[in-house]
Amino acid sequence: MSTVNGGISFWYADQGTPIPREPLPGDATADICIVGGGYTGLWTAYYLKKAVPFLNITVLEAKFCGYGASGRNGGWLYNGIAGRDRYAKLHGHEAAVRLQQAMNDTVDEVVRVAAEENIDADIHQGGVLEVAYTPAQLARLKDFHSVEIAFGEKDRVLRGARETGERINVTGAVGSTWTPHGARLHPVKLVKGLAATVEALGVTIHESTPVTEIKPKHAHTPYGTVRAPYILRCTEGFTANLKGQRRTWLPMNSSMIATEPLPRSVWDTIGWDGRETLGDMAHAYMYAQRTADDRIALGGRGVPYRYGSGTDNDGRTQPATIEALRDILVRLFPTTGAARIDHAWSGVLGVPRDWCATVTLDRSTGLGWAGGYVGSGVATTNLAARTLRDLIQQDSGQSGPTDLTTLPWVNHRVRRWEPEPFRWLGVHGMYAAYRTADRRELTSPRPGTDPIAKAANRLSGRH
Repeated sequence: MSTVNGGISFWYADQGTPIPREPLPGDATADICIVGGGYTGLWTAYYLKKAVPFLNITVLEAKFCGYGASGRNGGWLYNGIAGRDRYAKLHGHEAAVRLQQAMNDTVDEVVRVAAEENIDADIHQGGVLEVAYTPAQLARLKDFHSVEIAFGEKDRVLRGARETGERINVTGAVGSTWTPHGARLHPVKLVKGLAATVEALGVTIHESTPVTEIKPKHAHTPYGTVRAPYILRCTEGFTANLKGQRRTWLPMNSSMIATEPLPRSVWDTIGWDGRETLGDMAHAYMYAQRTADDRIALGGRGVPYRYGSGTDNDGRTQPATIEALRDILVRLFPTTGAARIDHAWSGVLGVPRDWCATVTLDRSTGLGWAGGYVGSGVATTNLAARTLRDLIQQDSGQSGPTDLTTLPWVNHRVRRWEPEPFRWLGVHGMYAAYRTADRRELTSPRPGTDPIAKAANRLSGRH
């Protein structure tokens, strides 16, 4: 059996590609129009409808709910948020601590709602284990652990080589850090369950309905225009497809592979009985999970960016990227060397120019948006949705400021990305530098971060 390449993702191969809901039949009106049927849009519809049941909410989705990153991600429900360190510099340490605490709580909130709404998404709260397997990675891991403690994660644990191996036997691992604020899940089961839940609450979802332009109180599609006091842009990595948004968020490409179900003999050598989500401290990092049916799903950066902010064709992935991800898998877990790779796929995630996730409501126009999660969106989308709910209720006079509306990522403004070809050259140059630094660190006994990676961080604004 050969590897299935594309077909959106393994998660859809496992669940089956849905039949799209009916497109927008013509011009329509709503109280709130949400553009994008991924996690951000569906969570926002859910919380708004729960708060104010009589609201007329319409969701417009170009393909079908979960076609984008929400149906292709690594299934990491965890407490990371893009931009926290920058928010600490802009708004003070305590403001960033509040943001981190909100993210910690968000993991539990997603688990709670899934249980309450009977959404079976293969959720397992095993936490997040991030490993180091070079001296440079170990130094970064210890610094990372100390920083997380400083931002309020008192329950985070630092482990040595032996303790790490007892959890997951990653070849060459010299240390790890673990947080309980994380869970593994099946991305498509979650997005399908959310879509069904919001429909049952009375939200209207139109699929196969691409929005071409967003204006105050108007969302334009080929089939008609939806008019609403609030138009919320929840399009993440596909934002560049909208008129005037080409340079707002860069659609960063990420790729994944999924093995066949692995036999007990392989798991006996690997361990991973806690089913933690697994990451590393490389500059071009990997992320992985042990699925409910005992596969390893592992991802990382392949071709990081397509010229002109282009997006992929149903997740198809370059053969060289598949081989590179397989090499990572086998290097970490040599006993998987004979395992078949059943599926490979890719997707895009939204990256702001300053690498900071944001949630915004422009009260003068009624336009709102959330995104720029830089790969940490499975949980962050939920916090963004609850924040958009509170911002709209505040704007409409139903409530005042809340703990969420005063978090430092609210209404943060980001400059646009550079025009082409500078955008393409910059991103590809940055990841070439990171891969070079990772290769050099693999063979270096030095504990310091490679100078090439430091230079790439400064030039990109990533740190």
